[in-house]
Amino acid sequence: MSHRIFNFSAGPATLPEPVLRQAQAELMDWQGMGASIAEISHRSAPFIEMAAQAEADLRRLLSVPDDYAVLFLQGGATLQQALIPLNLAAPGQVADYLITGHWGQTALKQARPYVDARVVASGEANGYRGVPPRADWCLSGDAAYLHVTANETIHGVELRDRIEADVPVFADFSSSIASEPIDVSDYGLIYAGAQKNLGPSGITVVIVRRDLLNRAGQPRADILTYASHMARDSMLNTPPTFNWYLLGLCLRWMLDEGGVEAFGHRNASRAARLYAAIDGSEGFYRNEVAPAVRSRMNVPFFLRDATLDAEFLRQAGERGLMGLKGHKVVGGMRASLYNALPDAAVRALIDFMQEFAQRHG
Repeated sequence: MSHRIFNFSAGPATLPEPVLRQAQAELMDWQGMGASIAEISHRSAPFIEMAAQAEADLRRLLSVPDDYAVLFLQGGATLQQALIPLNLAAPGQVADYLITGHWGQTALKQARPYVDARVVASGEANGYRGVPPRADWCLSGDAAYLHVTANETIHGVELRDRIEADVPVFADFSSSIASEPIDVSDYGLIYAGAQKNLGPSGITVVIVRRDLLNRAGQPRADILTYASHMARDSMLNTPPTFNWYLLGLCLRWMLDEGGVEAFGHRNASRAARLYAAIDGSEGFYRNEVAPAVRSRMNVPFFLRDATLDAEFLRQAGERGLMGLKGHKVVGGMRASLYNALPDAAVRALIDFMQEFAQRHG
């Protein structure tokens, strides 16, 4: 293969080329063991050392306080949406949910069998084009937690303001984790599927305040218990070993690139350039999200003439610009600008969009 495409997919997403090259070089013989890391026991000392280093690197990257546990689990973000009420709320207890898009709706659906899940505010009536004003939120005084989606991958809405509540705030950070500095202590729990900014699909990160794991929660099997996973260093059962290894390589790459501070500046800059190209197209392209909450990670946009969508995607593909088709929930286009996407990809997309508009405008 002589070249790599520019991959704008929302996830599984592009991985850093240095990470792929290292994994390729180590695939047959990891650390002189004569075997792939995918072939060795997760109970072996080399694997345990790798896993510990990945946790240390994640803690350093995100400045995770010592009173927070870090778990590496399976099942994706959607499983965590069910495990959260099972572990951290009593049966039928009130839990508050802020709904700013499709994944907030999904989290609500996963929780409803276990708690009295209440919608404190929803952007659905406005087509999820913004975040309901804080003054309109109807928070429950006795909730076990408030759940929010930090970044809506499909609708392109991102929470930009610090959320203050009298209960722990739990946040789905799947598509914006490690994209800029955050204060982990603002949250009781953070979870994120790795397949956007952290690594490959098949492994999920949960960062949870340790004292919250003392909650009795609800009847559940040991395998569904966060505290049990914490006690066994996320190896209660066989973990996704190769995925964990790749995640660790991605964490090291992000640290070597300057960490979340560097990515924060970079991501803000290139998202601003893409939005400027959309807004400056004289209506040929449009983004319908309120500017104050536009996502830096996922940029949905629409062509003025939807009959050109297929041709846009075809010509983009010929230029090596892939993964631009919008989610079926909203249609149109979507460009995901995750950390591993090269800056050259954003420049190439903007150039193509401008040329396409000139030819078809």
